[in-house]
Amino acid sequence: MEEAVQDSIIEAVLSGDTSQLCGFKIMDGQYAIPVLEVQEVVKPQKVTPVPLGPEYVDGLINLRGQIVTAINLRVLFGLPRKEDSDEYMNIIVRWGDSLYSLVVDEIMDVMDIENTSFEDTPDTIDENLKKYIRGVFKLQDNLLTLLSLEKILDIKVEKKAN
Repeated sequence: MEEAVQDSIIEAVLSGDTSQLCGFKIMDGQYAIPVLEVQEVVKPQKVTPVPLGPEYVDGLINLRGQIVTAINLRVLFGLPRKEDSDEYMNIIVRWGDSLYSLVVDEIMDVMDIENTSFEDTPDTIDENLKKYIRGVFKLQDNLLTLLSLEKILDIKVEKKAN
C-alpha cells in the first residue's frame, strides 16, 4: 500500500514542468525528497536510544506525544557519524501509521526544480547509496539527489532479515 502511495507521489512530482522538493545536506552531498512527503522540520530533540537496534537508528524522539523513530541518514549511507551531535536537523515524514525522523546535517530551501534536469541514477554513485536513490537533478553547479523514502524506510525490514 505505502509503495503505491510513494510511487504516486513521485509520479505527481515528476509529471509537471517543475518539482517542489525539500532539500538537505549530508556531508558534501545535496539531497531532496518531495515536499509532499514532509510533515515538518524540527530542531534536534532529546533522543532515547533503542537497545539492540540497528546502528542507523539513533533512537526514539517524543514529538508532542507521538513516538518518532530517528533514522540517521549518514550512518545508513555508510558515512561517518557526525562528531557534534547538536548540529543536525530532523525531517519528519509519515510512512503508513508511523512517523520517522530523517536525521540530516542541514536543511536547504524548498526548491522548485525543472523536471527536464531529472535523470536516472548514475552508475558512478556508490553502491551503499545507490539503493536509496530515485534519480538525480543536474543543477548548474552540482547534482541534487532525489531519495526514495520507500527504500530508506524499507531498509529496516531488509537489515533484520540478514
